[in-house]
Amino acid sequence: MGTGLIIGIVLLLGIVLSIGYVIAIFNRLVTLRERHRNAFSQIEIQLKRRYDLIPNLVETAKGYLAHEKQTLTAVIEARNVALAGLKAAAAGPGDPAAMKQLGSAEGALAGALGRMSVVMEQYPDLKANQNMMQLTEELTSTENKVAFARQAFNDAVTAYNIYKQTFPPVVIASMTGHSQNAALLEFEDSKQIQAAPQVKF
Repeated sequence: MGTGLIIGIVLLLGIVLSIGYVIAIFNRLVTLRERHRNAFSQIEIQLKRRYDLIPNLVETAKGYLAHEKQTLTAVIEARNVALAGLKAAAAGPGDPAAMKQLGSAEGALAGALGRMSVVMEQYPDLKANQNMMQLTEELTSTENKVAFARQAFNDAVTAYNIYKQTFPPVVIASMTGHSQNAALLEFEDSKQIQAAPQVKF
């Protein structure tokens, strides 16, 4: 075997290994991107369930809170804005503008539900209503599922962003449409740092 043939085989082997490595990096980028998109679909399922519960909650409360129509209307309007935000975010999971829109809408909805909860505290009969208790329990359970799904999504987004910023994936990412970082989904309540309660005797 001649020296030229050996050099040719080594070069060919080097090229094949390099191409294989680039393909492996690209496949890893795609896998991580799809993981965070799938994680968002879990958030979407839970938020839709939550949005479906809210009209039932408002309908049950209507009879007791007839003179609190403004509060009930605010909850429904906030729910509709959040639903629109969810649709926009579902079209582009990780898109910074869509994540910000959904986070803001969810913050407004949480505020409206909080105000409704404060109003409901003034009506013991409403709190004792079987339908209201069941809906409130389902809503609380769904809130917990949303929190877990959001954490899984944010973890998947973080893994994607970190991987594509390392070398050599950063080079492949910039050439294959993975250059923009995916955004975390943060709700307004997650940005607020709650101070520990002070106890005085």
